[in-house]
Amino acid sequence: MKKLATIVLFSVLIQPAFAQVKLLPKFIRKMYFEKDTTKKASFVVLPVISSAPETGLEAGGSALYSFYTDTLGNDTRVSNIFAYATLTTKGQSRLNLSSSYWAPHNNYHFTGQVGYINFPFDFYGIGNNTAKADADRLGQKRIRVNLTAEKKISSNIYMGLVGGGYDYRFNDKESAGIFATDPIIEGQHGGSIFYIGPTFIFDSRNNNTYTTKGTTLTSYFNIMNGVGGNSSYKGGFLNVEFTQFFALSKRFVLGFDIQSQNMTGSQSPFYLLPALGSDEMMRGYYNGRFRDRNLIAGQTELRYRMSERFGIVGFLGTGEVFNKEFSASQLKPNYGGGLRYFFDVQKGLSIRVDYGIGEKRPGESRQSGVYVGLGEAF
Repeated sequence: MKKLATIVLFSVLIQPAFAQVKLLPKFIRKMYFEKDTTKKASFVVLPVISSAPETGLEAGGSALYSFYTDTLGNDTRVSNIFAYATLTTKGQSRLNLSSSYWAPHNNYHFTGQVGYINFPFDFYGIGNNTAKADADRLGQKRIRVNLTAEKKISSNIYMGLVGGGYDYRFNDKESAGIFATDPIIEGQHGGSIFYIGPTFIFDSRNNNTYTTKGTTLTSYFNIMNGVGGNSSYKGGFLNVEFTQFFALSKRFVLGFDIQSQNMTGSQSPFYLLPALGSDEMMRGYYNGRFRDRNLIAGQTELRYRMSERFGIVGFLGTGEVFNKEFSASQLKPNYGGGLRYFFDVQKGLSIRVDYGIGEKRPGESRQSGVYVGLGEAF
């Protein structure tokens, strides 16, 4: 994996140590420093700049708008609208718009996501032991739409539907690479897929943005069908995730997160396979370096709230992908730490910076990654 030289404009975290907050523009003070206990809506932006040989200069940012649908009661969770966009000097782009909407008293929960990417990535093959030397640069265009609607049917229990679709298109930058020559790889040309299925959620968290106690069990099953030139594909995708949080003291929180993803059906398009590594689970691994029909991963995170504005975390995890049989001896390590700045104390909303570390494979440098985002990893 080629390392990207990434520079994140994150000066908001260090600004208070070097200058008087009152000297900053009013809109900066309102987004990052002012405390509001009136349950008003809040808005924050996080600009990003990065550079890599295959993209040139990449610039853009993310924005989060958070609000309550019921400002009178105390039980309604925080809703939000999140947007992300970047452009590169070589004409590539990433765009995403998503929302999580909690109705008053949490009686309904709706989510929506629309995303488009025109971006290259490194493909290493299929399996839990792919080699860095096999990295094959692929061009990728993807459109994704995902919608969910869930209704509370009893205390902490929700049931509903998920639906949406994908459209993937790929082009191989190296015609003699593993992408073109490995016979087990399916779906090299991409295609369009629609899906729909049931969801089941148990959620007893005391807060959905900064949880200190409670449990979640989130599950969904996508029944997938190809369309157009991909109409021969039929399959399914099952996702189950369990989290548990314990308030060890006023400042310490211990969280556990376990996730399982499983592809069903006889076909295995490579772009639908579960992939290890993200800014939420197995931090430090290049997303897609390891992919196969099944994935299992878990992590624990210890969070320390130093003050109402600042926190630190340490995390430890493990996981693997596999075709048919899980093997404990194939589990990969994951550990690291991070910083938190709570720009909205009342809602528990934070900006996070994490550094994750993974395994060191023979003949390769140890895998690692830096992540900057809005909100907790889980």
